[in-house]
This record gives sequence, C-alpha cells and structure tokens, in this order.
Amino acid sequence: MEQTKGMRASNNETLAVGCGAGFSGDRVDAPGPVVRTLIERGGPAVIMFEMLAERTLALAQLARKANPDLGYETLLELVLRPILADCIQHNITIVGNFGAANPRGAAAMIHRLARELGLRVPRIAVVEGDDLSSVHGRQIVRDALEGDFDERRFVCANAYQGAFAIADAISAGAQIVVTGRVADPSLTLAPAIAHFGWSESDWDQLAGATMAGHLLECGAQVSGGYFADPGYKDVPNLEDVGFPIADIAQDGSCTVTKASNTGGLVDARTVKEQLLYEIHDPAMYLTPDVVADISDAEVAEVGPNRVRLSGVHGHPRTPTLKANVFFDGGWLGEGEISYAGEGAENRARLAMDVMNKRVGRDLQLRFDLIGVMSVLGDDTDRLLNAIRPGAATDVRLRVAAKHEDSTQIDRMLRELTALWTGGPAGGGGVRVAKRQRLSQKSCLVPRERVPASHAFV
Repeated sequence: MEQTKGMRASNNETLAVGCGAGFSGDRVDAPGPVVRTLIERGGPAVIMFEMLAERTLALAQLARKANPDLGYETLLELVLRPILADCIQHNITIVGNFGAANPRGAAAMIHRLARELGLRVPRIAVVEGDDLSSVHGRQIVRDALEGDFDERRFVCANAYQGAFAIADAISAGAQIVVTGRVADPSLTLAPAIAHFGWSESDWDQLAGATMAGHLLECGAQVSGGYFADPGYKDVPNLEDVGFPIADIAQDGSCTVTKASNTGGLVDARTVKEQLLYEIHDPAMYLTPDVVADISDAEVAEVGPNRVRLSGVHGHPRTPTLKANVFFDGGWLGEGEISYAGEGAENRARLAMDVMNKRVGRDLQLRFDLIGVMSVLGDDTDRLLNAIRPGAATDVRLRVAAKHEDSTQIDRMLRELTALWTGGPAGGGGVRVAKRQRLSQKSCLVPRERVPASHAFV
C-alpha cells in the first residue's frame, strides 16, 4: 500500500512517532518543532495528540449536550492550523483523541480548516464505540456497577478502547484519525501496528510499543518538563522545552528523543521517571491491547538526548475494558481574599472564624492559608489547625465548599465577599467562583459488549 494511502502492512524501517500534546490545555506551539523534526528525519512518521483526561471528557459531554456541534477539543484549530499543511504534504499521519465527546464534529472542523487553508481534502477516519451514554450503553455500565448506578444523576459513560480500530483506519488510508476515549498509549501503539503489521497476539511487540506510548503520552514530562527541580535536577532552557519523539523498531523497542533545536532534556533519569509514572505493578501494566511487563526492561543512553527502551514483555490482554461513569456531583464554590502586613495571618484566621460561624453550620468549609498552609491542607483543616499562628505578613485565605444546592454555595460566596468591609481589617482582592461538580465511578465491562470501529467521514 502506498504511504499516501496509509502505512505499509509490514516494514523493517523504524517508525517515528512524535507527541503534539500531553493534555487538553497544553502549549499550542509545541507541535511545530516536532513536525519540523519529523520532516527533517524523513521516513514514515506520525504525530499523536493526547488531550483527553477523565474530567475533560465529561465536560466535553456536557458541552455537546448544550450544543450538538461542540464537545470536541476546544483548542483543536489552534493546535492543527500551523501544522496541517506540512503533515499532509509530507505524509505525516495525525492521530488524536481530540474528538472527545464528538469525534465527527472534530472531523468536520478539520475539513473546514483544510478548505480554509487551500489544502487538498484529507482522508479523515473517526473511531467510535467508546461512548456508553445511550440507553444501551447505560445498561452495560449499570450491569457492571451492580446496583451502584443513579439514573437521575447520570451524565455520561465512556470505555477505554484500544489500538486496533485506529490501526485499521490507518491501514485503510486514513491521513488523520480522530478518536474519543482510547487508552493513552494506544495512540502511539496503533500506528506501529499498522506500520509493522503486528497481530493481536504479538504480545512482546505490542507491549514494547505500548510503553513507547506511555513515555510520550504526557508530552514534555519525559523531556524534562515535570522532571525539572533547580539545583537538584537541572534542565536547560525549560521555557522552550521540546516535546518527545519515539523511534519504534519492529521488535517493539524504541529510542526516545525530542524535537530538534529545543530546550529540555532526555536522559535515563527522565525516561525512568516517566516509565514508572502511574504504574502500580511493573509486571502488570493493564491496557486494552496487552498486559505490559517492564520488570526486565532496560533503559540506556545511546547519545545526547537519546535513550533506548528495550526488554519489555507482554502478556495476553484482559477480557474486560475499563469504563468511567460520571454523575452530577452538585456544586463547588470557592473564594479568596488577601491580608498583608503586620498581623496578616491572625486577621486571616479571624476571617476563617467569621466564615465558620456564619455559614459553617450548613456547609463543611475547606480553608487554605496560602503562604502558611495550602498544598498540605486537608478538607477537615486538621493540619492547618495544628499549626500555631505565626507571623506571616502575606496571606491569601481560600474558602471552598461543595453542596447539592447551588443556593447554599451562593450564600457562602456572598459571605466571603462581605468580608471586604465586614472585617477583619485590611482584606482585599476578593475573587469568587462557582461551578458544577462531577462525581466519577469506574468499572470493568466485557470487551465484546463494547466493540470499536472506524468510519471515514
């Protein structure tokens, strides 16, 4: 099959997969250097976008309910506009879960963007089968939750699909594949399956490329971003951190590097940190495609900003897929007010006392004294109350509460605003906000009940 009509079914040549985003809200200028590097490298190449955290998808489902044309990644046009022409011209396949709750809507937007840029119409496939929000889908998750299902509060449900429906789309000629919920590593594994022609039982190869996807899925985390800690783990030119690229070999091993002429760092330390990220059992990393085992994996620096991962083994996939189910979780309100100068901390603590006495009987309030105790606080304020009042002179009080009734949250926010002149003295910079909360349950569903498929649009 010609490369312009999809990747070859079997190939000994390595496949380069670059990461364009590690989450929704990632830097929109990051994909440009990755694409330029893939072009300079030559050979078969893919850029993948991982932009779909759990809550991101639930919020996208709410957006689609409000407007059927929405529900896909809000930054999609900003991300693709600078690179779409180069990707089409140089046969760089684009794979992304930026379809979120509306993959067909995202595909329609990409078609419009291509026309606006004067490009030839790209072949776009959407992968479907993850959305379990229909009557039929709700029954599947209701069965899996075994009675722990609230129909009245139900918002949405999505199953984590795997790589093979994406690979089928690429093999059928897709230049761009848009997905909703798939497992993050599957976005990288799928192009490798299409390129090398791996079968569903090539466990070691599937596992190796899955871990390549795991290294890429968080964007600049593996290339120095989340690694940086001045004086302890120094990273050069962090303001221009380059996003990662993995060269995947036929045996599933990979070499991780980053976009050329960028800051950041790829070494054995950054790779090991990301390799272990969110891994509960190194011998059993469960994905929809394979159970990966990194207990014998080897990480070796093979050049400047080049690290090879090998020795990953794979075991047969499980008979179930993970699904996330979201329910209406009521409302969250939060507000802040600042105190400065002598006695600032004592005044902030007095404001806490005022809030507790005025609304604390109806709401469980969470307090943070930013500048004294915030990151390490807890919802009962046990740690905060255990600290003897000090002499902090720059303190920002944060008050938060959750409740089923939004009017209770409104009342709490009014009371915080009233601290401005109601005292203590010297408060300022009030900010308040209210938003809908979502509660989440996870379950396992039989994979045969939630098949995935692709369609060209």
